[in-house]
Amino acid sequence: MKFLVIQQKMIGDVLTSTVICENLKHLNPHCKVHFIANENTLAVLENNPFIDEVIVFKNEYRTNKTAFYRFLRNIRKVDYHAVIDAYGKLESNLICLFSKAKYKISHQKWYSNWIYTDTTQENLNPVGNLPLAIENRLQLVSPLLQQSNTYETLPKIYLTDSEIEMAAKKVAPLKSSSKDALIMISILGSGPMKTYPPEFMAEVLNTLCDHSAGKILFNYIPTQEKEARDIYEKCNKRTQHRIVFDLYSSSLRDFIALISQCTAMIGNEGGAVNMAKALNVPSFSLFSPFILKGAWQGTSEALHKGIHLSDYRPDLFENMDKKSIKKNIDRLYGAFEPHLFKPDLLQFVEEHCN
Repeated sequence: MKFLVIQQKMIGDVLTSTVICENLKHLNPHCKVHFIANENTLAVLENNPFIDEVIVFKNEYRTNKTAFYRFLRNIRKVDYHAVIDAYGKLESNLICLFSKAKYKISHQKWYSNWIYTDTTQENLNPVGNLPLAIENRLQLVSPLLQQSNTYETLPKIYLTDSEIEMAAKKVAPLKSSSKDALIMISILGSGPMKTYPPEFMAEVLNTLCDHSAGKILFNYIPTQEKEARDIYEKCNKRTQHRIVFDLYSSSLRDFIALISQCTAMIGNEGGAVNMAKALNVPSFSLFSPFILKGAWQGTSEALHKGIHLSDYRPDLFENMDKKSIKKNIDRLYGAFEPHLFKPDLLQFVEEHCN
């Protein structure tokens, strides 16, 4: 029996959707699970014991209709028992349409319901201890059970011993002893609307260095070097002395292994934080005002702390929908001053960074 899971989105979404695969293996240990993902997200799927085959959705499929049609025909040739579409966009709609699977499952959308044999209603607010993004993916297995799915799990990344050993050797020169802290900083978000203001981030780093020891590692991609350097320059000299600015990874997989050697991850919520969580590395994440915190932060995640402006200034969000929050993002970020969450940050540092 074969199952196909589709998630052609960003790293956090792909990683979160792996819980579907574990649920399918729990349901039927001898089944085969295939997973469709974009090329730039494959690193988080490597060595996952609940995925038997990763099918790459190549970039050319979006620009070359002939290549995409050949891809759809290949999907049609495989005898899948069920296709679970966690993506729910036109491309995955067409994949499901072409598949001959007995079950085709996705979240309910009025314009695409006709494609699927079963749809589930997405929850808009968390109903349990898990992040909403995980809750909604777990319920996609329910139609196969003919009842509510109660098997809960969290995303995981599986590194090899050699990958961990190589990463350990890479960071060894940064430590005077094996117990020294290495704190990874998610210094920038995926865009301006998900990036904590530079002057505030510098203040957070100064506070971090005042209350912990060890080295601070900056996480950014080469095109973000100017913005990362700007934050570095805003830090005081004592903090700058602690920052390792140019520790680069040759691949996303190498970066994941580097995270595994860190004491904690602190900074902008996003893919890096999701990878840290999947490695059981404690995290302290700053949510953008326009992101629903409950979608990505559960109440049962003891190692992980997520903070949102609404935790401290709920009055600022009264009578504001997502559109108006985005329109006022600069004002809201400006109100998200570090002193608001300093006690929470210091508690996290005391518990996980010292």
